[in-house]
Amino acid sequence: MKQALTKKKKVGYAFGIFTESLVYNMFYTYYLTFLNEIVGIKPMFSSIIIFISIAWDAVTDPIIGNYTDRPGVDKRKVMRVSILPLAVIFVVAWTSIGAGFSSQLAKIILYTVISMGIWIFYTLYSIPYYAIIPELTEDYDERTSIRSLSSLLNAFCVGLGNILPALVPTVAILLGKRFASNAYAVVAAIISVLAIILGFICCKSLDGIYEPRKAKEGESIEKVTIKTTFNAFGEILRLKPTKWFLLFVFFFLAMSSMIQSNLTYMVIDCIGMEYDTGIVFVILSLVAFMAITVPIVERVAEKKDRRFATLLFLSIVFVLEIIIKIVGLDFTIGSFKVMCIISPAVLGIATGTFWTLFYSMGYDLVELNEFKTGERKESTITALPQLVQKFGSAFGILMAGQLLTLYGYDSSKDIAGKESLFTVVSDPKIIRGMENISTIIPAIILGMSIIFLFIYPMTRKRFEALMVQLEKKRKGEEYTTEGFEELL
Repeated sequence: MKQALTKKKKVGYAFGIFTESLVYNMFYTYYLTFLNEIVGIKPMFSSIIIFISIAWDAVTDPIIGNYTDRPGVDKRKVMRVSILPLAVIFVVAWTSIGAGFSSQLAKIILYTVISMGIWIFYTLYSIPYYAIIPELTEDYDERTSIRSLSSLLNAFCVGLGNILPALVPTVAILLGKRFASNAYAVVAAIISVLAIILGFICCKSLDGIYEPRKAKEGESIEKVTIKTTFNAFGEILRLKPTKWFLLFVFFFLAMSSMIQSNLTYMVIDCIGMEYDTGIVFVILSLVAFMAITVPIVERVAEKKDRRFATLLFLSIVFVLEIIIKIVGLDFTIGSFKVMCIISPAVLGIATGTFWTLFYSMGYDLVELNEFKTGERKESTITALPQLVQKFGSAFGILMAGQLLTLYGYDSSKDIAGKESLFTVVSDPKIIRGMENISTIIPAIILGMSIIFLFIYPMTRKRFEALMVQLEKKRKGEEYTTEGFEELL
């Protein structure tokens, strides 16, 4: 018999965000810097490595999503078997085994293949993790509540995923000159241990509240092929709200990953602080404002709806990013560099809003698809935004790397083992470019995201009207499309 979705079970499930988010945040914040500064790959190539590895994940996303939607597939088991391989390859990705190669091509190939491995196992874990929520509850506000709890814990994940790597210079000193270049790998190992423990706690918490979907009487189970996968994705893409939702996701993640991948350069070269001190201020501010934003956003979403809350808070972020550009990242009050607090605070408001509401907004498409086709596709509907999310994130990092090159930055000769892991830039053109990558360019991209969200037609009122008619359809009663025609 299925157990109640208790507070304890919700907390246990929410702990699973650590496995996904610790890996995600360390990769997106520091991998571009790691490849540039430790391995010695030119920024234009290191950003391409990240883009290719995540683009490869676009192949696996739909296949994994389609597979885990099949009747009889236990999402818990899929999550469980992915945790250990993800942890191992994540540590390997941060070793400096390629730093001694003289060939840029050899370095590029090695770290591209390793990065591709990370995203295969990340996807095997993350798609079932997120897709399982609509199978646990169909209640509009309960879905928001579960995601809010997960998002609140995610603020701590962002902190750990960013603060621990910020200790790399200290770890490098402790390791000594011979092993200093593997300081990132030590931090990755700590993160991987946390990911393993909390991932297994999450899987255990789902016992009793989750049951794999069984095939209906007479239902045939299609073999998972490229054709059936793209047919499933095509079905979801034909839903009217899907395209606007996906465009909103793409541009938001492009904006946030561009800022996130540029944090190191923002601290050292734009704000003008020592790395060790500045990055701590930046990450603490980012985490604090994420944590503050989550319950406020949840409350606004409960009073109005998820779309309204997201539009409100992201519009505020848009205005603040423009103000930061006008004032300048090197702005000081007295002798204190205040932008080490304000700039990450604005990013914290944006990410706290997005991660609290983004997945719940996508879950609403599950019932819309069921109304139109009679089938529930939780994993496919989770995989599609994740695919776009990763493309958006990869695009943001790609743009950051290409823009760094365009502005004249080249760190390919700055290999770990010298006096400093990071070289301070003195060229005003490069510094202005780095500031643009953290302010006005992301603001423009965010503006695009807000426009597409405004067009997105799924609201609480329309979802509730949909659920009334869906229940009638499930019971074989007469139904209409009154109140949610804009979704069809």
